[in-house]
Amino acid sequence: MHLFETVQQYLAYDPGIKPSGGGLPGLSVLKNVVNSINLFGIVAVVGALAVSLGVWAWGHHTGGHQAEANGKKGAVVAAGAALGLGAANGIVAFFSTLGSQVH
Repeated sequence: MHLFETVQQYLAYDPGIKPSGGGLPGLSVLKNVVNSINLFGIVAVVGALAVSLGVWAWGHHTGGHQAEANGKKGAVVAAGAALGLGAANGIVAFFSTLGSQVH
């Protein structure tokens, strides 16, 4: 019984760790770098979408069913990537808030 109570006591221990700004230098620089990476990704997705739509149209026009299918897949993947990049901050914020409610 004593061992179980000791294990239970350790499992119930709250380390008290919470995210807070200002603890380490360079947080603003890191945010700028991540924002730039996100913007670069969005610009790349615009290019990928344009190429995919062009392949889709070319495949349809020439009767190339393989090219048409690949263009469609590329357009869907680009749209999904744009959704993910645009929603990244909200997704992380949602799950971080959800995780902070676990006790």
